[in-house]
Amino acid sequence: MVEKNKISEYITFPRTFENYKWYKPILVFIIALIIYILLNSLITMIFGKVYGWDVIYSIDIGGYEALNTAVGEIYTDLGIIVAIPSIFIASKIVKDRPFSSYSSSRGGWNFKLYFKSLIIPLIMLLIFEVLTLGEAEGTNHFTITFLIAALITVPLQCIAEEYVYRALFMQTFGSWFKIPILAVILQGIIFALSHGYDNLGNIEVFIFGLGTGFLAWKTNGLEVGAALHTANNLFITLTVMFGLEVTSSTTTLTDALIVIAFDILVFIVIYFVGTKTNWFGEIEKPQNET
Repeated sequence: MVEKNKISEYITFPRTFENYKWYKPILVFIIALIIYILLNSLITMIFGKVYGWDVIYSIDIGGYEALNTAVGEIYTDLGIIVAIPSIFIASKIVKDRPFSSYSSSRGGWNFKLYFKSLIIPLIMLLIFEVLTLGEAEGTNHFTITFLIAALITVPLQCIAEEYVYRALFMQTFGSWFKIPILAVILQGIIFALSHGYDNLGNIEVFIFGLGTGFLAWKTNGLEVGAALHTANNLFITLTVMFGLEVTSSTTTLTDALIVIAFDILVFIVIYFVGTKTNWFGEIEKPQNET
């Protein structure tokens, strides 16, 4: 049960529900994984029929370079987005806790907080891009269809990853060990290893995962970290679309250090603004959930 007018600790939140058992998150993960595989198979079949199996095969083996095309971006994003319904259905089958508890310990997902939290990272990313902009590295892939699809699928893809890593994994570790910082670190490691970059790229992703995990911990929900994740990935998608950048599975030491330094700066600014000025104070009173 959630005590009225009291915001629970997000990372250890699953333990507050009467139906909680230590093994139930494992069941949720297994069932969600099965559903996820089935939905991805369906997406692959549909895209294979529409675009041809050669195109899908080239995307599957192309790594992150496949995101330089509209079809590759949409196909890849959809393959991640289906994690949300997978976890939702699995949680309903296992009946461990309400799905809203994956979103926050404040009574579910707060859209106002999410959209408000997009402002700072988008402004900082725009400034960063202007300061570091050199010669165009890629090919202009802009189309209205690509733009509209990116504006829809990229945010959902980022939110889906937050549900997987900062909700399912981090809350599971938190419910087991009751040590929030350990849960933040463990999910960050899994987040990095699951992305398939080189060693430098994995370090970048690990730092990013730590930051978004920390924000989920301190804001008692996914919205702020999801907004930062959305701003980052959407900005990358748009610069790739216009040929300003290209996506790659490898990175250089200089690029990695710049990205890590910038990410840390963004996290610091967001956390400072959120704690000192209550800029992220758009929280809802928690609901009584059973």
